[in-house]
Amino acid sequence: MTPLMLKPRFTRVAAPLLIGVVLLLAWQWICMAFEVPSYLVPTPALIAKTLVADWDLLALSLLVTLKITFFAFVLSVLLGVAIAFVFVQSRFIEVSLFPYAIILQVTPIVAIAPLIIIWVKEPTFALVICATIMALFPIISNTTLGLRSVNPGLLNLFKLNQATRWQTLRRLRIPSALPYFFGGLRISSGLALIGAVVAEFVAGTGGTGSGLAYQILQAGFQLNIPRLFAALFLITVTGILLFLAMMALSKAALSGWHESEMG
Repeated sequence: MTPLMLKPRFTRVAAPLLIGVVLLLAWQWICMAFEVPSYLVPTPALIAKTLVADWDLLALSLLVTLKITFFAFVLSVLLGVAIAFVFVQSRFIEVSLFPYAIILQVTPIVAIAPLIIIWVKEPTFALVICATIMALFPIISNTTLGLRSVNPGLLNLFKLNQATRWQTLRRLRIPSALPYFFGGLRISSGLALIGAVVAEFVAGTGGTGSGLAYQILQAGFQLNIPRLFAALFLITVTGILLFLAMMALSKAALSGWHESEMG
């Protein structure tokens, strides 16, 4: 590849990194220049030092949060795609059931998480359910929209050639829905992480099975603000990596044929 072809790709990576470095340096300078106490706002250097010192504790909590996020994300994808396939079978089914799917989006998870935790005896499964509820709607909405957004001319061509409903679904509707589906994955992956963290906050479970949210709560109670920021940093990085993974998956699946990922 020529340098001219690599330049836009390099800019997309270098520009955000450069801004991030400038912001971190400004944060460090302000905290040192105005002598901001570490129990209010720690410096990035102190956060990095704390991240290294408390890595064993934070890494175990990160694995717990990742486990809940992963199971919730997979479950939301399976349920969301299945529900979307049901919706596109009939307009009557869609208009009858879609309002109930919207309820999943507008109901605050913090309001129903305590009930789920009480009803479900297994703590991890209860947290997975809470995170799944939060991540489910984007998959349902985007996949349903994609399955409906087919070219009318192509749809008439399939009907003219007497294609079965299964053939139309497999060869026309599913390929048309893939860009919408991968867009839903980008949103849902982040919501699964947010749902896992919020559910952990509500549950407040401690011990060896505690996630990053519990470490944030404990750090706040102990005024260990550098550890609190270190845990927040891990959550932020995890969310960014999930988004980038979904972007890479979308590009791998669509770059060879769909205009949204070509070029």
